[in-house]
This record gives sequence, structure tokens and C-alpha cells, in this order.
Amino acid sequence: ARFVDNGNGLKMHVLEAGFEDAGRPCMLLLHGFPELAYSWRKVMPALAAAGYHVIAPDQRGYGRTSGWDGDYHGDLGAYAMANLVRDAVGLLAALGRDSVAAVVGHDFGSPVAAYGALMRPDVFRAVVLMSATFTGPPALDDPGDDDDIHQALASLDPPRKHYQWYYSTLEANDNMWRCPQGVHAFLRAYYHHKSADWAANRPFELASWTAGQLALLPTYYVMERDRGMAETVAG
Repeated sequence: ARFVDNGNGLKMHVLEAGFEDAGRPCMLLLHGFPELAYSWRKVMPALAAAGYHVIAPDQRGYGRTSGWDGDYHGDLGAYAMANLVRDAVGLLAALGRDSVAAVVGHDFGSPVAAYGALMRPDVFRAVVLMSATFTGPPALDDPGDDDDIHQALASLDPPRKHYQWYYSTLEANDNMWRCPQGVHAFLRAYYHHKSADWAANRPFELASWTAGQLALLPTYYVMERDRGMAETVAG
């Protein structure tokens, strides 16, 4: 592990494998939410054994990477996709790489990888997207407004809320970080709920993007409105 100034305001915490031979092709791994570069720890040795120099950073806002503004009321512009791509390109430049054989994105890392491949195909020569689909840039006339679905979820009995809406609230951090069961127990329960071992995890195709259909999803996706994530996974 090492820390690298990416030229875009960050000192990025980076894990590497297969770096012993300078001539190796490079592969960049971008983690998702709520994860870290450490999430790739079991994948990296296999890719290195296949002949790649593997680079996995903690992205902006995560882990031991510093230089980002954690103020809830701060400017979110630094987290725009274009700037997250700039973070990745800057990191590669700081490591002496002008391109990579592939960028691999998992979960929230997928759109960063996808936009990177669109914006800088000279840098990202191939792309692998895992866990999150990419439908391309939004249309110019796309309002990008989900207020109606949030209102519809709130009108259900019992009232519900989407987990991404919850994560964007001021109280979400305290709810998870200072939960009664403690962080360790919370994370064990959280990842168990999201695993194949949890009985309620039965994938199905949504018939429509409506409150009634979304309410059929597991509660860690569409939560009861008066409960935080710590309470949701505890009961």
C-alpha cells in the first residue's frame, strides 16, 4: 500500500499487486459503495498472476484517501462523475501510466469506469462493469427528478423510503456509526442481509418503477420510513 498525490486535490490510498515488472499491462479496479480498495484483496493476486500490474485506490470520499470535503453542507460538485474520472486519470498519471489495459468498476465504481471509458478512451482501453448496469449519459430532456416516487413510497402503508434517499440524509451517518448494537454487529448484520444466505433475497424482475413494485424489494433497499439502516438490519 502507498499514498499517491493524484494532482486533483487528493492523496489517494492505493493497493497494488504485480508491480514488480515495470513492463506489465495495467488494470485499474474501482470499488463500489460501501466498500474500499480492500474489497479487491482476493481478486488482485489472481489478476497479478495473469500478468497485470493491478491498481486499486480508495476513491474520493472513502477509506484512507484524504483531501476531500466531508462537510454534509459542502459543495457536492467535487463528486460529479467528470471529477471522479479526473481522479482516476490523475492517479494513473502520477503512477507514470498514460493508459490501462482495462478499468474494472464494481457497484458505484461501475459508472465511474463507464464514464471514464466514454470520456477518455485513450486512457481506458477496455472496461468491465460489475453489479451496476450503465445505460449511457442521460438524455438532454431527462428531468432527473424522482420526487414523485419518493412521495409515493411515503404514502404506502406502512410508509417507506428508498435506501439512497436515506443515505443522503444528515442523520444517516450517526444512525449507523453510533448504533446501539455497535458498528461491528451492525456491519455483520448489514452484509448478512445483502448475502445469498438471507432468505428474503430472492431476485425478481421489477414490472415497473412504481412504489408498489419497489415495496416488494428487500427492506435494505426500500426501508420503513421511520427506521434507519441500523434498525432495519437488526430486526
